[in-house]
Amino acid sequence: MHGLINRSIQCFLRDTYGAGCWADVARQARLGFDSFEPMLSYDDALTDAVLDVASARLGRPRDTVLEDLGIYLVSHPNVQRLRRLLRFGGVGYADFLHSLEDLPGRARLALPDVDLPQLELTDHSATEFTLVCRSGLRGAGHVVAGILRAMADDYGALSLVEHRGVAPGSTGGEVIGITLAETAFTPGRRFDLALESGAS
Repeated sequence: MHGLINRSIQCFLRDTYGAGCWADVARQARLGFDSFEPMLSYDDALTDAVLDVASARLGRPRDTVLEDLGIYLVSHPNVQRLRRLLRFGGVGYADFLHSLEDLPGRARLALPDVDLPQLELTDHSATEFTLVCRSGLRGAGHVVAGILRAMADDYGALSLVEHRGVAPGSTGGEVIGITLAETAFTPGRRFDLALESGAS
């Protein structure tokens, strides 16, 4: 697993639950180090160990922890790069949804080694969508579901996002249902194309 993904999990646990929580998770997962390096690659088993230990320590299902991670990646002030990358996908939430299939390619322009989930969107109507997420990380669809919920708030849209489990068949993939109830439910968060000085 790319170190940037592992570092995101680390920062989520530290920023949300405190440095002591992350230290406990790192020790109980037997990492052998205190911090993931963003530009290195790690065995997938380490990522799974961190998530399983975090789930047990927090007393929350792993899927819930992953969804909270997705919300954190968009909404926390310490991590704004992903939000900016996603907001460049369109001026409205529906535009954003249609840009998701191109997201892994856009991310690889900056980080060629990063392996983001492959996303496939199907339109059933102007308001009903299905997104299939394929990833080497077990439960990655829950991270994506959290991101989708946070981005709906970011755009000011009212949207129902439902993780529906793993798709049948040999290709697998996690299925996420999206219902766009209202595109302008709230004003949404401010977004400027120009990056403000000191922002990240």
